[in-house]
Amino acid sequence: MWARAAARARPTAPHPLHPRLLATTAPRQTHPTPPLDPNPAHPQPAPAPAPPSAPHPATAAPSPSTTHFGFRDVPNDLKESLVRGVFSSVASSYDVMNDAMSLGIHRLWKDHYVSKLDPHGALRCLDVAGGTGDIALRILDHARTRYGDRDTSVHMVDINPEMLEEGKKRFAQTMYHATPQIAFDVGNAETLSQFADNTFDVYTISFGIRNVTDIPAALRTAHRVLKPGGVLSILEFSHVDNPVLAKAYDLFSFNVIPELGHLLAADRDSYQYLVESIRRFPPAEKFAQMIRDAGFEVAEEEPFERLTWGIAAIHNGVKL
Repeated sequence: MWARAAARARPTAPHPLHPRLLATTAPRQTHPTPPLDPNPAHPQPAPAPAPPSAPHPATAAPSPSTTHFGFRDVPNDLKESLVRGVFSSVASSYDVMNDAMSLGIHRLWKDHYVSKLDPHGALRCLDVAGGTGDIALRILDHARTRYGDRDTSVHMVDINPEMLEEGKKRFAQTMYHATPQIAFDVGNAETLSQFADNTFDVYTISFGIRNVTDIPAALRTAHRVLKPGGVLSILEFSHVDNPVLAKAYDLFSFNVIPELGHLLAADRDSYQYLVESIRRFPPAEKFAQMIRDAGFEVAEEEPFERLTWGIAAIHNGVKL
């Protein structure tokens, strides 16, 4: 188990990778409906939807001084405020949108993600882009219900205060409220300047990494704050390989998801951004290499696990 490996490794030298923990398991055969990102971004007028047959936007790289915001290229120093604005817009409704757009599949993905991580053993966990706290809560529940562990803790970080407030509301209704097991902090994934080097055993980020302006910087920072032997675990949208399924997925994404955003959250533009940002995120193979480039050990043969025909993927790495 990833988390158990981190617990064994933290007092001593970095541990070798456990092949089974890095292995790709069979994808879930669930309905390929894309869920809402737990970390959407700022409402802007949406461009016309790209036809499914159009060249893949992820192939177009922005200039060094710009970055992607959906299908648009924007100045690097603007994206953070745009993303923060989207989070503010959808904070109170994105859990409802998650369920409506994915038919609950996002819950299965997150359950599998935390189960595979298997956190327990008085671990210090950092959940970045923590949103409404669904991953942090799963981590603590997993450690408690499977191992009787009330010493594992999660420090939840999000760049958006409104999203963090939703997480606080959720935890206020749980047994972890006002205990050392949960803490909240506003912070930027690119810097995490409030945390010292070699602080955490586990770093999780679920559907948040693609909203970061400088993804390589965020990965390097994850490496910095993890202890030797610490585990980086990322759940993020990916790309469907099957051409027939990919076309159906694109039709649903561009024609249904923004309208659901309009009907359920009165916010079409934020969910148009969601769809576009998924298409701009690197393919799983390229993203796995980005994790390696940040200094993490990633399995060569099976560097990631595809979920639901590749709509999402789990990436794991170890700081040696």
